[in-house]
Amino acid sequence: MSGFLTFLAQGADSQNLSGFAGWAVDLMEKLGGIGVALIIAVENVFPPIPSEVVLPLAGFTASKGGSLTFVGAVFWATVGSLVGALILYGIAFLFGRERTRAFLNWLPLTKESDVDKTEVFFEKHERPAVFFGRMLPIFRSLISFPAGVVNMPLTLFIVLTTIGSLIWNMALISAGFFLGENWAIVEDYVGTASKVMAGIVLIGLVAWVIVRVRSRKKM
Repeated sequence: MSGFLTFLAQGADSQNLSGFAGWAVDLMEKLGGIGVALIIAVENVFPPIPSEVVLPLAGFTASKGGSLTFVGAVFWATVGSLVGALILYGIAFLFGRERTRAFLNWLPLTKESDVDKTEVFFEKHERPAVFFGRMLPIFRSLISFPAGVVNMPLTLFIVLTTIGSLIWNMALISAGFFLGENWAIVEDYVGTASKVMAGIVLIGLVAWVIVRVRSRKKM
């Protein structure tokens, strides 16, 4: 695990959790489902707080037999996911298509045709993009921006976000619930997948920049 995630998962092998883990469990035990919703909403808006840590923690908290139940953890985590996604969707929607296009066109190595192609791609695949995006680390938050920019119908966005988030939340909360004090094992596996995905995206971005630079030199 990275240093940041190690801090988040600090003390996972004991009842006396510390660091972020201790704070999160304490909040969920005191506020119950509302605490879960708050943490997950923040996680959606602030991606550096990874759901592969927060959700298993919620499952672990529910397994301790307090006021937070398994069903409650899944329900409130999904509510938090939806609230966080709607905040980002709203920001993109209010910022507007033209302002977003103007900003992207202003960026180096970006042409208006690139923006057009991106919009066309999302409009063609918007449903699977939003649905599966909610189950992909890193993209869980980012996928709300293009949805807001292209004015994806709000009802459709809510339905796809809710179902996608429900599947992801239930999977990780279930793992934390059954693993108990060993919940951090979930992050080891999901965290590795996140790093691989981030690496693929980074390689793709570097390749795109190289192609753009070469094409400009030929002009």
